[in-house]
Amino acid sequence: MKSSASKISLLFGVLFFLTLVACAPTVRPEVTPNPAASTSDILGIEIVGLHLSSGGYMIDFRYKVVDAAKAAPLIDHALIPYLVHEDSGAKFAVPAPTKVGPMRQMPRQLEVGRQYFIFFANPGKFIKSGDYVTIIHGPHRFEHLKVE
Repeated sequence: MKSSASKISLLFGVLFFLTLVACAPTVRPEVTPNPAASTSDILGIEIVGLHLSSGGYMIDFRYKVVDAAKAAPLIDHALIPYLVHEDSGAKFAVPAPTKVGPMRQMPRQLEVGRQYFIFFANPGKFIKSGDYVTIIHGPHRFEHLKVE
């Protein structure tokens, strides 16, 4: 009797879970603005790419500086960037191991034409190729970036 009741409870639990998953909205806005055009005017950078790295456990954000004065906030030590997975709202930080510090480039001065990087942790390979994310760095937001 006890095993029969637990099987029925398990069955209802699975059915409830599947009902919730089936009801979840999956519609994504088709508008994906060109991030390079808007960020070069506002923040003085062009986004080069956003790729999975380190076997999928890191996200590599690359950008190229086109105006060093406008891009200066990106190397401010007080501003800590983080990445938000758009579908789930999960936030991911820049790893900062004790011996090497934050895994992002923070030179004293930016060079025009040079590429820089910021690594974000991706524990458990949560973010997959094709997912959309937003990077928040102080008051600046880089929205609807596709992970490749």
